[in-house]
Amino acid sequence: MVVVLGTLLCFFAPVQFLPPTGTEYIALTTFQKWPLAVLTIAVPVIALVNIFLFKRRLLQARINVVNVVLCLGYYALLALYIAYIVKGNEPIHGMLLEDADWYLNVWAGIPLINVVLSLMATRRILKDEALVRAADRLR
Repeated sequence: MVVVLGTLLCFFAPVQFLPPTGTEYIALTTFQKWPLAVLTIAVPVIALVNIFLFKRRLLQARINVVNVVLCLGYYALLALYIAYIVKGNEPIHGMLLEDADWYLNVWAGIPLINVVLSLMATRRILKDEALVRAADRLR
């Protein structure tokens, strides 16, 4: 549930740019780039569906790994967009931000927390599956 709520917070501007000549920050929101928006929506939906797969532990572990890959893909895509924007190739709010300074907000760290929590959950799911299999052998 923490992954679901945390990822929804990523919709708030994960990156801010400070133009070389300006004093006002310009925010890149998730909605401005549709692939970021799709990833930000897919991660909590997959995590929410995964909660209800508690009877199928191996599938649940695999889906957690997919969720981790999606969160890491979010960072890769965010890095590509930052590099593309800072080179001055694409305007944000009508301004070219060539050689602009950029800063990550607190919200940009949430997918990393999701990666850690998903990996911890996957580990415990697999341990639980091993415990169930061991108990089945004893019967």
